[in-house]
Amino acid sequence: MMQRFITIVCCMFLVNGALAQKTKAQLKDERKQRINAMIKHEEEGVITYRKQNALGVKLTNDGFGVSYEFGRAQSIKRMLLFQFELATRLHPREQRETNLSIGGAPFVYGKINHFYLFKTGVQQQFLLGNKSNKNGVSVTANVGAGLSLGILRPYYVQVNDNVNRTRKDIKYESDDSLTFQSTIKLNELRVTGSKFSKGWDEITINPGGYAKAGLRFDYGRYNETVSAIEVGLSAEFYSKKVPQLIFIDPKQLFFNAYVTILFGKRK
Repeated sequence: MMQRFITIVCCMFLVNGALAQKTKAQLKDERKQRINAMIKHEEEGVITYRKQNALGVKLTNDGFGVSYEFGRAQSIKRMLLFQFELATRLHPREQRETNLSIGGAPFVYGKINHFYLFKTGVQQQFLLGNKSNKNGVSVTANVGAGLSLGILRPYYVQVNDNVNRTRKDIKYESDDSLTFQSTIKLNELRVTGSKFSKGWDEITINPGGYAKAGLRFDYGRYNETVSAIEVGLSAEFYSKKVPQLIFIDPKQLFFNAYVTILFGKRK
């Protein structure tokens, strides 16, 4: 009886394995046929994918950020992308210091504001060179523009309050602005960075716009996924000058070079 039971169980495993193997083979064959059909359609000028979504990590010569985009195909060679980006800008002369005598959080001498930005806009994508095979690289030219909201948060440092014998947070353009300018020179102030929570209730908005142009290299397998690197140049202009560091004239116009790494899917 036990032998018969073991034989039945083994047969069931063998049958299930064969069915699973057959299913995998069928799926592989169906996928191959679908990809061949897509390649043929692309060669004939038929739109294979109509939508795409992608997340990006962006590095610039003066900051970093993250982005999200969704696109709609207009033809085999053109796609309209709608983009959103959240980033931060750092002045090239910023220098992070640490008070070695007491430790504490590092700080940037003379920094007036944290400068964040939120962008929303459109980007037109033009196909320059399609993939020569299923694992090749496609090259597109990308030109875009939109709105850019500059978000300024006052920068605080923490110093000794020698009058009250305690610690206090100070910022530029306040009653403590003279103390702020001399934070490094006056060693007795024992300067450190302030808490991350400081200044969020004092943010101001500086609206503006941006324009950019770049090249995108997409090496996503079978064109079903977006695995791309985009490199380019961008310009931003704000309605008012952006104060970032003391003793340095604020700017309204910003130029930067960027590299964005994107990952996503097409449908």
